[in-house]
Amino acid sequence: MDSIKRYLYEIQKVLDILPYQRISDVIDVLLAANHMGSMIFVMGNGGSAATASHFACDLSKGTVIPGRPRFRVIALTDNVPIMTAWSDDVSYDDLFAEQLRGLISRGDVVIGISDSGNSTNVLKAIQVARDMGGITIGLSGFSGGQLSTLVDIPLIVPSNCMEQIGDVHMVLCHLICTALREQLKEIEPPLTLIFNPLVQQRSY
Repeated sequence: MDSIKRYLYEIQKVLDILPYQRISDVIDVLLAANHMGSMIFVMGNGGSAATASHFACDLSKGTVIPGRPRFRVIALTDNVPIMTAWSDDVSYDDLFAEQLRGLISRGDVVIGISDSGNSTNVLKAIQVARDMGGITIGLSGFSGGQLSTLVDIPLIVPSNCMEQIGDVHMVLCHLICTALREQLKEIEPPLTLIFNPLVQQRSY
């Protein structure tokens, strides 16, 4: 019983100190992407792959508002044949980056999920996104890892427990989708390119 209480208590402590402004920034970027018709790509490994697929599902379906454009989102974790092809013929480190090269356009949003922030295949895809003019978001934990230094918007779960980081990443995905659905009901067009300056200021 003590271990149950301790785990839930620790989760609550993490939730209490989440970076609210960063969460708001992510929501703003996704709202702008929805307005512009930009694509959103999501990726991760292991449990984070499941989170990426879940997030893509919720963004695609759970945010639908009659009369408003739908989110255009792809989880790079979902096409098993192409993932195994790139892994076998090139390397596992390139399986997200190589998918992205054929899909991304300037202004699209790429979300990398990595508990440690150091998953090589996520980092390589984020670099491709930056090189091709994408807007990048990273969900990580611990100290943020390399992912937090590479993306435009780092969203770091302040925990050193892998399981709790994964739990909170899923909470964040549900929170973001719920907030998007509520805001899509209320806001009036036109939405501006809220984070376009991030792209404009970067040198390529």
